[in-house]
Amino acid sequence: MEKIAVLIPCFNEALTIEKVVHDFAKALPTAQIYVYDNNSTDNTAELAADAGAIVRVEPRQGKGFAVRQMFFDIDADLYLMVDGDDTYPAEAAPKLLGPLRDGVADMTIGDRLTNGTYTEENKRLFHNLGNNLVKNSINFLYHSEIQDVMTGYRGFSRVFIESLPVTSDGFQIETEFTIHAVDKRFRLVEIPIDYRDRPEGSTSKLNTFSDGLKVLATIMRMFRDSKPMLFFGILAAVLFVVGLAIGIPVISEFVETGYITKMPSAVLATGVMMFCLMILVTGIILDTVVRSERKNFELNLHRIYDEERKRRALSWQVEKQANGGE
Repeated sequence: MEKIAVLIPCFNEALTIEKVVHDFAKALPTAQIYVYDNNSTDNTAELAADAGAIVRVEPRQGKGFAVRQMFFDIDADLYLMVDGDDTYPAEAAPKLLGPLRDGVADMTIGDRLTNGTYTEENKRLFHNLGNNLVKNSINFLYHSEIQDVMTGYRGFSRVFIESLPVTSDGFQIETEFTIHAVDKRFRLVEIPIDYRDRPEGSTSKLNTFSDGLKVLATIMRMFRDSKPMLFFGILAAVLFVVGLAIGIPVISEFVETGYITKMPSAVLATGVMMFCLMILVTGIILDTVVRSERKNFELNLHRIYDEERKRRALSWQVEKQANGGE
């Protein structure tokens, strides 16, 4: 029988968690619902347990830590991650799982932006600006066309989960999912959903500026790690232009007079150009390393897919025997 796990990382969501658990239990009757309480100071964990969820505690503060531990602990065929703030519709859950079940997607994304409901419902101006900035940055750097990068409503296949090294500790986790998917060429399907804002009395745990900076830092870090030639090439190009700007007057003076009187500029220009060359060589070396790591990742992915096929075949045989060999 297909195993579905609903993953709900939570921090102080006592106002909404019962409704979220009940809604997803109704939408996915055969799913197991897991709530990982991340040091809540209210009774989120008790309410979730009373509602029928499997509740565990993650003591390391941060959504990334909670999700990482969920991926370690929970065994399932299909995974659905959602926030516990009742902003995402449970009735859309079967639509997010459908492409995963049909084998046409490795990750599905609950897209809040295409139909405009996020802009209408979310009154926090900088959240909308931040979403667009992150989306446009990733689409530009990775030549993708993803509409909603920051959504917390996603579906995952087992293969995607087993291939993902979670390194983020906070709200950067959604950005990490997206960059991993586009960089490693996984199949993505976006499902438009109707977003609703938090109910009155519920407050967002996302700090617009500090968490926004962390998200941008995550993009730059993963860009550097996955595309080092381009990353360091851009830095080298900037330094080359700066070196030229400083050095051209020195060269012009030497051509005209045969002397160099602007010695500080000459030394600075030489230093900048040497630094430019070092940056470029660094990019070339790291690009070779990344290409090798990408090949190793692909080989490891073949192993994961092979293990998944064997597991499904075994599961099918066990289910067949349980049904009397029919």
